[in-house]
Amino acid sequence: MLPAERRRRIVELVSESDGRSVEALAEGLGFSKATIRRDLRDLEDRGLIERSHGGAVPVTSVGRERTFGEKEVQNLDAKRAIAKRAVDELIEGQVVFFDAGTTTMQVARQMPADSNFLSVTNSPRLAIELNDEDNEVKLTGGTLRRRTRACVGPTAESFMHRTNFDLLFLGTNAFDVEGGLTTPNEDEARMKELMVEKAARVVLVADHTKIGRRSFVQFASLDDIDTFITDRPLDASLRDEIANFGVEVVDGVSQ
Repeated sequence: MLPAERRRRIVELVSESDGRSVEALAEGLGFSKATIRRDLRDLEDRGLIERSHGGAVPVTSVGRERTFGEKEVQNLDAKRAIAKRAVDELIEGQVVFFDAGTTTMQVARQMPADSNFLSVTNSPRLAIELNDEDNEVKLTGGTLRRRTRACVGPTAESFMHRTNFDLLFLGTNAFDVEGGLTTPNEDEARMKELMVEKAARVVLVADHTKIGRRSFVQFASLDDIDTFITDRPLDASLRDEIANFGVEVVDGVSQ
């Protein structure tokens, strides 16, 4: 296992269990405690984890916003599994909006090469990924946020007011049944709110680490969502709660 892969796995393991000891990480990954401690120092310097006595815990503040680069390495296998299932929602000839984000980036990468659709996004990185000879890509324009590489602001919002979409692949920083879908930044919350408003059908793609959490600004409630795709099986009670909002729940896609 290469160092970059090992550190990615450490972040995943710490996030999944709300904390791991150095001993548990060393045993689980097959590396020495000294190596794990060095990795934890590096990951803390990059803001990916917080070190605790004898181990590490995830960064959990509701106002804290991870960068695109930070999120890109987290739960990558889960995001790929979600994306593989999500592309089944596409119908030929649709206008499809791709929300800026690392899970939606994986959806973009999984889109069939022979499909025919018009893609729209507020992410220049996703636009590059979606661009090919057969399908046109439109960007919202606007101000590019360096932290998440998403376009926001009046220009982007003006584009949204003038357009409509058949399908939206939507990401979120956090959601729970009562608090709905939330994100740390108000400008991005407004863009997401407009995406949901202008889309005929909304597919939420989010891994298990987003469930049961809340961030700073709400941009949608569960009854705004048509389909929710996630990697792990949900508890039956939670699944029923979400389904009661009229949401089609597609869980356990990484199993």
